[in-house]
Amino acid sequence: MNEDTAGNRELHGSAVVLRPTVEGDIPTLDRIVREPAVAAWWSVPDDYDDMLAILLDGQVIGAIQFSEETDPEFRHASIDIFITTSHHGRGLGTDAVRTLARWLIHERGHHRLTIDPAVANAAAIHSYRKVGFKPVGIMRAYGRDYRTGGWADGLLMDLLADELT
Repeated sequence: MNEDTAGNRELHGSAVVLRPTVEGDIPTLDRIVREPAVAAWWSVPDDYDDMLAILLDGQVIGAIQFSEETDPEFRHASIDIFITTSHHGRGLGTDAVRTLARWLIHERGHHRLTIDPAVANAAAIHSYRKVGFKPVGIMRAYGRDYRTGGWADGLLMDLLADELT
């Protein structure tokens, strides 16, 4: 994670804490990303260095990452996230996305954020809508469908700074 990111800071949400990943997180994150309900939407990353660990009560339950477009004409940031299956449906992903979005807007100065779940990932889309993300359009054959090995459509969603809920 470069110095312009969250660095060694912790970002506190309502229930979760986001912090840079450390070497000790890797076995847990590797196990989580291989859970069938997570692996349906994620491949195993080469490394977790550019991710923030998502903690609940001090335990790693997933990871969230972001990237930034720094060209002043197109400046924005994008977010991606995964959480262990046992914590799905509890609002923790929403809390993590909202926490990172708040930091990207208020600390990093982004006016627009994007997120791009698979069209078939209804739970993720519902979660992102609760943060304030709105559908922009369908990106056809956008990413690998890890369930079938083929291509899946993605839903481009964005959030303007004044829409953050």
